[in-house]
Amino acid sequence: MASPRVPIIKGRPTEPGAEAPGAYRWYVLALLTLTSAFSVADRLVFGILVEDIKAEFALSDLQLGLLGGLAFSLVYVLAGFPAARLADRSVRKNIVAAAITFWSVMTAACGLAAGFWTLFAARTGVGVGEGCSGPSSQSLVADFFARGELAKAMGFLTIGASMGTAGGLLIGGQLAEIFNWRWAFALMGVPGLLLGGLIYFTAREPLRGRFAPAGTDMAQRPLGETIRSLTGNRVFMGLALGWAVQIMIGYALAFWMAAVMLRQFAVSTGEVGIWLGLTFFLGGIPGPILGGYVTQWLCKRDERWRAWLPGAVSLGCVVPLALSLSSSDFGVFLGWFGVAYAIYVASQAGILSGIQAAVEPASRGFAVAIALFFNNLVGQALGLAVIGAVSDALAPSRGESALALAVFGVCLASGLLAMAVFAWTAAQMGPSGYLAKMQGD
Repeated sequence: MASPRVPIIKGRPTEPGAEAPGAYRWYVLALLTLTSAFSVADRLVFGILVEDIKAEFALSDLQLGLLGGLAFSLVYVLAGFPAARLADRSVRKNIVAAAITFWSVMTAACGLAAGFWTLFAARTGVGVGEGCSGPSSQSLVADFFARGELAKAMGFLTIGASMGTAGGLLIGGQLAEIFNWRWAFALMGVPGLLLGGLIYFTAREPLRGRFAPAGTDMAQRPLGETIRSLTGNRVFMGLALGWAVQIMIGYALAFWMAAVMLRQFAVSTGEVGIWLGLTFFLGGIPGPILGGYVTQWLCKRDERWRAWLPGAVSLGCVVPLALSLSSSDFGVFLGWFGVAYAIYVASQAGILSGIQAAVEPASRGFAVAIALFFNNLVGQALGLAVIGAVSDALAPSRGESALALAVFGVCLASGLLAMAVFAWTAAQMGPSGYLAKMQGD
């Protein structure tokens, strides 16, 4: 079945009926949220399986950090740029559908690995697919929801990351317990194939830049001009770099916490998957929703809250994290961890909506690609590898607690630096409402 032909209206692709507001936009947001969930689940299911993989292949924590970070992130960011360029002039929903199909196949292929390098290669395939979906997804949301609702919509989109983190741990842990880590990878790839078909056949492309001021040029600029415009945009760059530093906390929690629990408590992989997955779910669902509504409410008074709020929670989440990692009681460990994660994810709505509001509609996809470039190289590739290296260095003296100390040290440094970057970004916005002027309000 061929996809319906997409008419071009003043350089903006659309499909009949897609411009109508109402329940349909929430349906598309739900599909994109599920896409985000499967993206994170397929990426981070590795975290619940690391101890089994480490034992079978005799890997170090540094090698595990490279598999979880560099193997994925390097190609993720490289694939993101051409995909984002295409997203700014083509049918974005088709890009998302193709991306989720490809990375689902590569997730299943991880179960066929024979050692470090074959697993590294399969993880790069996952990164290629997932790198193509983010720019298109966020650009679609910005064309379905007006600026006044964008923080709320991005808050709901962020739920996908929490659902994916929880689902990857919970489901992946049970699959590993019932079968083994290889079958866990294989079976985790199946649902994404179904979702890819659903997006392709049922999602419609919205009018590009439909909420932009009248007369806005929707034509895609030359690549060099686009890059200069975005890198010269202090608000955008501040949000992108602040996000990159801050998300080191998110990746540290999502990737390493299962291993921390397995080393510090007498629990099985399946038990960790259940309890840690539920904690991610209970902390990660209300956090983004509340953060979206709070950001929307605060930004009606001052747009600088899109940076102030992420800065505050970046450091604020470290306190309950310290209480969690220092506890020898399993229940207390989980309780404080849930609080830390809920605080952390409350920041995402402000960051994502701020990025979309700070750039022109014709460069939104590429803006997301630049943000994800820093996000993945700093937050995932560097952050996870540093934690692994610090853990290996501390292991002779600290034993099983070395990994927990490494996680906390990196999260504390990330929180302090992120708060400083977001404070600088807010200063660039100024009291006159930079983001509001960008949108013609």
